[in-house]
Amino acid sequence: MTKILNRFVLLASVASMYATQAHGAETFGGVEFPQGALSFADAVVSYDPGPVAPSMPYQGAFNALGVPDYAGGSSCSSQADCSFLTLGDGGSVVLRFVDNLLTGSGSADDDLWIFEIGSDVENTFVDISSDGVTWSSVGFVGGATSGIDIDAFGFGAGDTFSYVRLTDDTNEGQQSGSTVGADIDAVGAISTIAAPGVPEPATWLTMVLGFGLVGGTMRARRNRPGIPRAAR
Repeated sequence: MTKILNRFVLLASVASMYATQAHGAETFGGVEFPQGALSFADAVVSYDPGPVAPSMPYQGAFNALGVPDYAGGSSCSSQADCSFLTLGDGGSVVLRFVDNLLTGSGSADDDLWIFEIGSDVENTFVDISSDGVTWSSVGFVGGATSGIDIDAFGFGAGDTFSYVRLTDDTNEGQQSGSTVGADIDAVGAISTIAAPGVPEPATWLTMVLGFGLVGGTMRARRNRPGIPRAAR
């Protein structure tokens, strides 16, 4: 019985930790994301550095994924050494939210936040899509970290999007150099919901504890003294 209770406590602790990490509000760059780290783009769909590309160390598209982690400095010896992606002059990247979906908020609040780094102000055009095929423009961000209210473009809380495309404005900022084009650290959905098939914390907790208790009960029955093996 003690082993079963210990198992229950352990599973409850793990489930609680998962729920807190996945859905606890966190602040990044002064912006609060109600869903914490879950809010950020998870996958790179495509990357085109454009006709004037940045140096190879700055072409690591995976550096635009996850939470913003730029810690200063702009010199990278390799893509693994970088914490941001440089789009290139006129270049673009398509990112995808895998475990969550971008939505409207039903208000004038910002729904999408682009973390750009660097001192050079470089406009970046932003498009969103539900399927990665049909795109809708939601304007542009103009250097540094900037937010977009997608409701201002006719969307609302009932609309969901998995894809974000960022395109460097070739008429803004530097036109050459190792870090030519906008430098993207992260892309986060402030207004977001879990993607279909991703259980909410309460559901996940119920599943885990249910499986744990069933497993513990079956084990206890198999090991119950006084029951002949043939009867088990």
